[in-house]
Amino acid sequence: MGQLLSQPLSPLNATLFTLGAVALLLVILGFVTYAILFERKVLGWVQLRHGPVRVGPWGMFQTVADILKLLVKEDTIPAQADKPLFKIAPIIAFVPSFAIVAVIPFTENLYFTDIGVALLYYLALTSITVIGILTGGWSSNNNYALLGAMRSAAQMISYEIPLILSVVGVILAAGSLNMIDIVEAQQNMWFIVPQILGFVIFLIASIAELNRVPFDLPEAESELVAGYFVEYSGFRWAFFMLAEYVYIFAMSSLTTVLFLGGWHPPFDFLGFIPGIVWFLLKFLLIVFFLFWVRATLPRIRIDQLMSLGWKVLLPLAIANIFLSALLKEVPWISQFY
Repeated sequence: MGQLLSQPLSPLNATLFTLGAVALLLVILGFVTYAILFERKVLGWVQLRHGPVRVGPWGMFQTVADILKLLVKEDTIPAQADKPLFKIAPIIAFVPSFAIVAVIPFTENLYFTDIGVALLYYLALTSITVIGILTGGWSSNNNYALLGAMRSAAQMISYEIPLILSVVGVILAAGSLNMIDIVEAQQNMWFIVPQILGFVIFLIASIAELNRVPFDLPEAESELVAGYFVEYSGFRWAFFMLAEYVYIFAMSSLTTVLFLGGWHPPFDFLGFIPGIVWFLLKFLLIVFFLFWVRATLPRIRIDQLMSLGWKVLLPLAIANIFLSALLKEVPWISQFY
């Protein structure tokens, strides 16, 4: 499957490519469905309550029921909205989140496509989602929606800079932008060890990119009702939520690939366990961390958010690049790369 894009699209290859895309979409939709349930359970556990328990065994069908409800809800569009832009904004926000998952390798043989600049492709496409959010807020003809969209644009653009700079150290260590090469470079030592500063910066910046607590300023319900999607309902609102949870899937997978060794086990004697198991364990650990942070930390102010990005994370990310370059020249450390 990973080599289909490098071959001429014969009818057979085109069919396989389409089936692969459908399979990838089903995996993502399945993850989103039960990630929402998992998040509710984690929130309930942290806040000493049960979470969903009534719809299906252990509440397993609660999210399915919620999705069905969204699909049959009335689709309302404000009378003074810019209707074409209002309709296309959720699609602009969602499509990049789905497209970037295609370049993430889950094992050395399990991936949708393998391109030499996969990391650059990933970082470039994530920048497009902010256009969908800004379009949705502006086209709604609502002051709260516009303010939420402007907050989102300022936040996502500001935190993209330290996010991108934080992975430069990984690129220097691996000597490649290819994600499979980056994972293979971590056979002896995961990059979280020499790149611990880059890992912390990347984790904080990725949470801000996801617009999640404690950085959920664009949709702060105590100030903006619901932020940039306040005028959306039904399946159009669901597209914005779908994009957020697909990005959780993508960011957790990318963190696993860049810093946690991908499918490699922590110790060689555990190599008999399949690589996909190790990848899923690390991936689920990051997903749990994101949900745990939401249940634990309060929302920060907008001035604190911007100060953290520009005055703290950006200088640290630049310092990490210089430190990574120096470590690359230290023989006893560079031999592990």
